[in-house]
Amino acid sequence: MMCLLQSVRFALICAFLLISIPAMTACELDLPAFSTTYDAKRDPYADTQAALKLARETNRKLLIEVGGDWCSWCHVLDRFLQDHSSVTARLHETFVLLKINVSEVNDNARFMATLPPARGYPHMYITDSSGVVLHSQNTGQFLENKEYSEKQFVEFLDYWQSQSD
Repeated sequence: MMCLLQSVRFALICAFLLISIPAMTACELDLPAFSTTYDAKRDPYADTQAALKLARETNRKLLIEVGGDWCSWCHVLDRFLQDHSSVTARLHETFVLLKINVSEVNDNARFMATLPPARGYPHMYITDSSGVVLHSQNTGQFLENKEYSEKQFVEFLDYWQSQSD
């Protein structure tokens, strides 16, 4: 009987740990400031150089996410990623994320002129680790039934993870 109780207890602990691992992974990511918020005061050129350096050091590509605190879909995307920790963990395994603010306070027009035109916000650009733009897309491509789709994001991540620099 004691052996059965220990087995059940062990199984419950393992189940709890398996459920908790994705949430802990996303919460415990030690991300640079340029990956976490749209900040009108940040220098996009300096942040890009730091992000590219990190991308080279960690063998990842750079994902530039352009938007701002004014952007309702940017908040929806942030909530989606917060609620889907396994997608967030995979995103940061595949890319170094660089958030660039575009707003009335600071439109970062000079920086944005170096990229293809944004077609709505949030907008994403993928570069290789040297900064060459490989892809540009509106995040509307991740929508399914007017919500961000985990399936669409995973397919996107799978594709870009399979592409070598």
